[in-house]
Amino acid sequence: TFGQLGDGTGDDRTRPVKVGTERWKAVSSGAYFTCAIGTSDTRWCWGSNGRGQLGDGTTADRDAPVQMGTQTWTSISSGGIHACGIQTAGTLWCWGYNRSGQVGDGTTTSRTTPGQVGTATWRTVGAGGVHTCAIQPVGTLWCWGLGSYGQLGNGTTTNRSTPEQVGTGANWQTVGAGWDHTHALQSD
Repeated sequence: TFGQLGDGTGDDRTRPVKVGTERWKAVSSGAYFTCAIGTSDTRWCWGSNGRGQLGDGTTADRDAPVQMGTQTWTSISSGGIHACGIQTAGTLWCWGYNRSGQVGDGTTTSRTTPGQVGTATWRTVGAGGVHTCAIQPVGTLWCWGLGSYGQLGNGTTTNRSTPEQVGTGANWQTVGAGWDHTHALQSD
């Protein structure tokens, strides 16, 4: 309906269909939208964009992949109606719907373009339904956004609009964020 399959139509498909002419190395699907990184490390998004979740500066839906800027990226994660990515320099950027602070910029204002999350460098990111978690290179885990189900891992049900460290451990390897929960893997 919103072009989230990226084949240039709004048609449903019962079989796989090739998306664009770019070669891809990473892909992540959110609610009615998709973002991917091409082999040239460029960011592409398509589908629903009513809250700016494609990060192209508009709220117009796209039914085919559109390259978003010229920056280079190492990873990307699409959440409910927001997305985040890590650029090759290690900086973390988020965009889209931000009612609960899930883009991590200290506000609850939605963003139609990527905004940098703090000044730290990051290794991996997981965008959930309405929250985000990420791991820094030193192995510390940080979460922000909606906390009403305890998904931020800080022992509360309070929302956070900037990253807050989860515990004191520095041995986190990977993180994934679901709709209302988070899971992460430690080195042991």
